[in-house]
Formats: sequence, structure tokens, C-alpha cells
Amino acid sequence: MPPSPRSSQNNRLPDITENSADTLVYDREILNIGSSDFILIDEVSDNEENNLKTYCTKITDKTKSAFQRKNIPKRLPFLQWWPIYTKEDFIGDLLAGITVGLTLIPQSMSFAALAGLPPQYGLYSSFIGSLMYVFIGTCKEVPMGPTAIVSLMTYNTLNGRGPVYGTLLCFLTGVIQLVMGIVGLGFLIDFISGPVNAGFTSAVAILIVVSQVKDIIGIRAVGSTLFDMIKSLSKDIGNFRVGDIILGSVCIIVILLLRMLALIHVGPKDDSERTKVQKIINRSMWLIGTFRNSIVIIVTTFIGFIYVNSSGHDVTSNEFPPIPFKVIGKIPPGLPNFDFPKFSITRNNGTTAGFFEMVSDMGSGVIVLPIIALIENLSICKTFSLGKPIDATQELVAIGLCNIGNSFFHALPGSGSFSRSAVNAASGVRSPMGGLYSGILVIVGLLFCTPYFYYIPKSALAAIIIAAVIFMVEIRVVKPIYRSKKSDLIPGLGTFFACLLLHMEIGILIGVGLNLISILYHAARPKLSIRVNTTRGGINYLMMTPDRCLIFPSVDYVRNIIIKHSLKQNLPVVIDCSHIYGADFTAAKVIELLTIDFSRRGQLLFFYNLKPSLVNVFEGVRPKDFNIRLFYESREIDQLLHKHMIVNSNAED
Repeated sequence: MPPSPRSSQNNRLPDITENSADTLVYDREILNIGSSDFILIDEVSDNEENNLKTYCTKITDKTKSAFQRKNIPKRLPFLQWWPIYTKEDFIGDLLAGITVGLTLIPQSMSFAALAGLPPQYGLYSSFIGSLMYVFIGTCKEVPMGPTAIVSLMTYNTLNGRGPVYGTLLCFLTGVIQLVMGIVGLGFLIDFISGPVNAGFTSAVAILIVVSQVKDIIGIRAVGSTLFDMIKSLSKDIGNFRVGDIILGSVCIIVILLLRMLALIHVGPKDDSERTKVQKIINRSMWLIGTFRNSIVIIVTTFIGFIYVNSSGHDVTSNEFPPIPFKVIGKIPPGLPNFDFPKFSITRNNGTTAGFFEMVSDMGSGVIVLPIIALIENLSICKTFSLGKPIDATQELVAIGLCNIGNSFFHALPGSGSFSRSAVNAASGVRSPMGGLYSGILVIVGLLFCTPYFYYIPKSALAAIIIAAVIFMVEIRVVKPIYRSKKSDLIPGLGTFFACLLLHMEIGILIGVGLNLISILYHAARPKLSIRVNTTRGGINYLMMTPDRCLIFPSVDYVRNIIIKHSLKQNLPVVIDCSHIYGADFTAAKVIELLTIDFSRRGQLLFFYNLKPSLVNVFEGVRPKDFNIRLFYESREIDQLLHKHMIVNSNAED
């Protein structure tokens, strides 16, 4: 028969030091009398039904509320800033819009080539979305259009199937993003942690650089993984072109030098202390550095024009000009026709592929690409919000509608761009109206400048991409992650290598999987604080405090720890449930077995600060010998243990 509480108190307490990852060191501590401990009460009724019908009703109500009069300014954000729009705002937005537009035109053509499509499709993706975002977007720094990450994912998803598939992918991307915004599925993005995002971005940057090497050296290469790209490059490396190598290398060097020029400041650090001349010089250097892509494109286009004309080549023919480097070639002039995305296509062999077959051909990229685009866009919003809350739902709706609108003009999937957003912010943008002027500039380029796009060297476009993405390799985050939590490097590095060696959508899923494994491990291994306390009457008891909810992955582990230390100490056990905010059926069954085990040994077991909702869960399995007692103050433990001590003493007499 186990010793009574009276006999237990006469035993000397052993000094126990148990160093493990899951249990804390025993600490002999006397609780303060009259503590302010209390029980939290659920705000939601336990009888509320959480079935499919209820969920559908909530979605319906949420959709209806979005179109209520009071919520219209929230869904059309331009109604909030347009009434207070000033002349100064117009000037700031105009200058920023022109600056971003001059950056957007060469970038969009480069990103179309990155996606494996003709350059004009990048321009088609750069004006409708920008115009729509003015009215429905919430972040003034976001310029909609093609981005490096989304373009590379588009290339991997399309796998050379052509513009028709690209337009359908743009439409599906917008639909998925819009639905996610309406039904509130934006929380899925939360499963992609910072380390996973950094690993994915770094891997994509390396893949983009390798994919553009072919245009820098003037050869042909394909592939969706690093190994495939390197293998393809090695096969055609013998056909390199010296002209492309020289021109591409010089362009990269010039772009990087001009980028550094934009960061140089003449005079004192404080702008107010600089002279007028110093301010003019700094502004001029910043403008030159900001327009670096446009400057390189203009100069190399002029070089291409001279070479092509000197060769006597007919630019109206479909043949490539006999010059030392490759040029873009003919681009259809004018704006694209308004047209619905094609939901079926006739193949070269005469067979027809329907909608579901086309979606099946594109694979999992149809789902992964919209999520990656959302992550990129929301990251930009968070970066430039300066700590202010952002309306993530409205951003999901906005980017979804922009992609849907783009798809009616033969565009590719797009999102906000970090590089263009930085230019937008540095140019002094005052509202989303800056996107209007950027879009108009692209329209002007399509209407009047396409004949000159013929002479743009492909190596110059590749140089623009390489110079932009090399700074996306986030080496700088490795040290902070290592100092903060070393285990976070596992999903980050796992995502990085998986995206390099496997398809990108598989790599990001592996990263998310590693994160979930980490979360599940911590859920299955909660920490327990174990202390030997003494009541005011001198009775020793074991206080065990789990630090989180009891659910099926963790409850057996917690039970084993409780049994192990209760047998070792042979004292009454009090389980402090202050931090247990949830439990499930498995936990209830294990608690039943635990109470039976303590009852058979004659050892006391009590539950302290147990929420009423958890009492209902535990009572649902009708456990035997379950001491249901809701303690509001720790002194009630003293009274209950004292009462049992008297009962046991009388029984012994």
C-alpha cells in the first residue's frame, strides 16, 4: 500500500536534476497563498455545429457583406484616396510612373523570354494589370507586371507549349487567387515560413541566372532543373558566339556599375545640409542608376541597328541577320486584340485538347504558381507598409482580378515586383495612380516603338535579368537564422537544394513539409514543468504543468512522463491545466486510463484550472475515478489535500 500523505511529508525530498529536452528541472517551491489564478472560458459555445452547411453559410454571408455599401470603399480603395488627391500627388505619381515604365518595358520583354515566349507577351502583361490595380490595389508601391520568379515558374509550367497555354495559365492564376481572397484561404500562405521563402527565392535566383547563360553565350539550352540546364548547356557549348559573350558581359558590368552609381551620395549625409549643386548631382546620379536598364537597352539597340543596316539584311524577312550577336527580331506592332482565353486547342497532329486536358498538361504548377505570386505580392506590401496593417484579402482579390484582366489580352501571369517597387518608392510615388502612367507608357511603346525593338540584342535582355536576380540570393539571412534558431536552417536549406535539383513546385512542397514536420514534432513533444510543492499544512505534492493543448500526437507522451515521475516521487499529483486550451477524444481516453491507474495505486490525482470545455471533453468518455474539481485558487488544493490527509489518518487508526 502506498504511503499516506502524512508519511510522505516526513520523507526527505530528493534533489532531482534531470536534464532533458522535454522536462524541466524539479524546483522545490511553495506557492503563494491566495494567487490570482483563474479559468478561461470559451467565447464560442461548445454546442455550435461546425459542419459543411454552417461553413457555406459563413462564406455566403461574408460574400454578401463585401458588397454592402459601407464596404464598397474597402473593396474599391481608390474611393478612399481620390477625393483628397492633390496636384502634388499628381506630379509625384507622374514622375514615378514614367520612371517605373522605363524600367518595366525592358524588364517585361526579358521576363517573357525567361518564360520561353516571344518578347511582346511580356509587354502585353504590363499595362492592363497596372491600370486595374490603380482602382482595386491597396499598396501604392506595387506595379503589376511580369516578375522573375513568376516567369521562371511559367516556363516550367508551360514546358514549351506556347502562348495559348500561357494565357490560360494567367486566367487560372487569377481565378484561383480571386477565390482564395473571397473565401479567406489566404492563411495557406502562412505555411510558407521565412526560411522556406528565403530558400525558394535563392534557388530560383540561381536557376534564373543559369537559364540566361544560354543567351549570354549565344547557344540553345532547355531544362527545368539545375541538372537539366547544365546538361543542356554542355551539349551546345561548342556553338558559343563571341559577340554575344562580349556584349552580354559588358552589359552586366555596366548595369552593376550604374546600380552602384545610384547609391553614391555627394556631400553630407543629411540632405538638408547639402548645397543645391550637390542635390542636383545626387539626383542626376540616382536617375542614371535607376534608368540603367533603359540606358543599356537604348545603347545596345543602337549598336544592333548599326550592325543590321551595315549587313544589308532585310528586316521584313523571317531570317536572322548575319551579325555577331542575336537580336529579338520582328515584334507585331500595336496592342493585342481583346479575346477570351482558349479553353481548347487543336494540336499539330489534328487532335483537340480540351480544357481539363490542357490543365492536366500544365500539372501542379497551376496551383503552386498563384500561391507563389501571392507570396511575392504580399511580401512587397508588408515591406513598404512601414508596420501598418495591410488588407491581405483585398490584395488577394486585386491581384486575382488583374491577372484575369490580363488574360483577355494574351498576357502571362504577373505580380508585384520587388525591384520595380523599390524604384517606385524611391521615385516618390504618392498613390497607386503611378501605375496608370506606367501602363500608358507601355501602351505607347506597343503602338509606336515596336519596329525599333527588332534590334535589341538577346544578350542585353539576359544581362538585365541576371543583374536583377543575383541580389535575390539571400545569403545574408543565413547568419541571423543560425543565431536565432539553428533548426530553422533545415527547412530553408532543404527547400533550397530541393528547388535546385527537383521541379520548383516539388521543392516548395518539400519545404512546407519540413516545416509541418517541425510543427508536428513540437506538438507531439510539449514541455512539462515539474515541481515539488508544499502546502501550508506541510503536505508535499507534485505539480505538473503541460505548456500546451492535449491532442492525440502528444497525450501518450505526457501520460508517460506523468506516470514516470509520479512513481518516482510517490506523492499526490496535481496537473495544472492553465495552459491546456484544447483536447480531443484520444486525450480523453488517455486521461481515463491515467485516472484508473492512479486509483488502483491509491495515489491522489487532481486537475487544477481545468476549463469547463475540457471537462465536457473528458466526461464524454465517462471515465472512472475522475476527480472533477475546478479550482479557482491554489489554496483550494491545500484544503483538499489536508482533507484527504485527515481521511487517510482516520482510516489508518
